[in-house]
Amino acid sequence: MRAPNPWIAVPVLVATIGGAVIGFQVTRVSCAPGSCLPSAIGIGLLAAAAALVGVGTVMVLAMRSIAEWREQQERGGPPPSPGEPGPPTC
Repeated sequence: MRAPNPWIAVPVLVATIGGAVIGFQVTRVSCAPGSCLPSAIGIGLLAAAAALVGVGTVMVLAMRSIAEWREQQERGGPPPSPGEPGPPTC
């Protein structure tokens, strides 16, 4: 098994913690004092999971894109020019 890439793991971890804190605090503030701690914890966990999936997906796609670009540059591929036609679109 490969070790996690810190360029992906650190931002995902920070976003997950941030999502948990924000989800918990927003739910806690919107309830009467001491009335919905279980709900705040649940919403915090859901927000953490959403941040984990969202930021993780973006980070993995960005790292794959950078790796593909570097590979193309190592093969001596020309950099894309602004006047070059792109793929066909509908």
